[in-house]
Amino acid sequence: PAPALLCGLLAAVAAVAEGGRALPQLSDDIPFRVNWPGTELSLPTTGVLYKEDNYIIMTTVDKEKYKCILPLIASGNEEEEKDYKGPTPGELLEPLFKQSSCSYRIESYWTYEVCHGKHIRQYHEEKETGQKINIQEYYLGNMMMKNPLSEPGKSGRSFPFAFPAQIPTKNIEGQMTPYYPVELGNGTPCSLRQNRPRSSTLMYICHPEAKHEILSVAEVTTCEYEVVILTPLLCSHPKYRFRASPVNDIFCQSLPGSPLKPHNLEQLEKQQEMLKTPFRRVKEEEMPSTKEEKFSSIHKPVAVGSHQLLTVGTTHISKLTDEQLIKEFLSGSYCFHGGVGWWKYEFCYGKYVHQYHEDKESGRTSVVVGTWSKEEHVEWSRKNAARTFYLREDGTQTVRMVSHFYGNGDVCDLTDKPRQVTVKLKCKESDSPHAVTIYMLEPHSCQYILGVESPVICKILDTADEYGLLSVPS
Repeated sequence: PAPALLCGLLAAVAAVAEGGRALPQLSDDIPFRVNWPGTELSLPTTGVLYKEDNYIIMTTVDKEKYKCILPLIASGNEEEEKDYKGPTPGELLEPLFKQSSCSYRIESYWTYEVCHGKHIRQYHEEKETGQKINIQEYYLGNMMMKNPLSEPGKSGRSFPFAFPAQIPTKNIEGQMTPYYPVELGNGTPCSLRQNRPRSSTLMYICHPEAKHEILSVAEVTTCEYEVVILTPLLCSHPKYRFRASPVNDIFCQSLPGSPLKPHNLEQLEKQQEMLKTPFRRVKEEEMPSTKEEKFSSIHKPVAVGSHQLLTVGTTHISKLTDEQLIKEFLSGSYCFHGGVGWWKYEFCYGKYVHQYHEDKESGRTSVVVGTWSKEEHVEWSRKNAARTFYLREDGTQTVRMVSHFYGNGDVCDLTDKPRQVTVKLKCKESDSPHAVTIYMLEPHSCQYILGVESPVICKILDTADEYGLLSVPS
């Protein structure tokens, strides 16, 4: 009843209010909280703004009625923004473009190069016999914009600045962040889209301590990319300052004949209180079968230290101990999920790699990227490095990454050959043992690299044998 009531309330807010009065569209990224103050209410005078006439009437399934006063969603700095007479965001960024400086981001296979005001390039260098360097590269966008625009009053501008009529925002680590978009087109032709040129949107966001770093690169649709760049140059503009999204309170007052809080909600809260029993250690034989657990996952962009990664999928299976979690992972019954944009990825160790898209109307579309065969992997590992190492400070050697080959995927229309993927397993330290970062690269048509990083992998990397195969630590 509580989630249903809140969903209904927000749906009504997004539609129309009492008397057909239109209300602004709400975003799922803005958090809300419903309060039940009773008949007496003093609205807050600081923080989020409220007006007495900004309300809707909500009715529960039990015919209980509530007048719900809604917050006026605003930035809170309207006066400062209204009085701002400083440089435009394009003018603030102009020194970066005039310097002809470049920013870099190194992934496990690709390196991304953003030369501000010029281009964005993705490339990989390989040294061949005789020290000859072979470079594989794609331009994801050049200075020519997809839709040339200019700032009001600025003509003949030599840089691809576009002044958006409304400041767009992006969810960065759970907080809605304003960004300044620069559109780059005319990239390397894309064979998957009838040789249309690749294009990118560079999203410049304010970060006072940044040095124009590339926070993330994501392929939102085939051969179209979003690149988030942190820069201090925008921070002097009030509309581009980084702000946390506060929790916005909705105050629902009971109308005559209705209880202070809906009856079903009261019952639900009492049941939840009864379930909060003191923690006790459960014996192993009392543990339910982990295979019967319901797994659910969420995905969001994150930044991790100085090396930011694209996507995290956190699987909530808190009842599993570390040893059980490792066993489930190595048996292939505990699978990792991740991905941004249209495609998501499912990786089950020693079983398969799937690429899938879920749609409410047409259901799930799935592509088998690769399936596991120990014999094929062993044959592959004789020609490729299955393990890579690095030296610790004490001089000892430890495994940094293992690579596994999954072949015999679905046949590729472009090559008429089965898809195949190399899975690179790396350690990723995290407070949550169930966090996982997954990213997919396609250096050649239907030949993929899947990067998988998780705290689970940290615990078993050093068990890798000469073929990179992992086992439960002794």
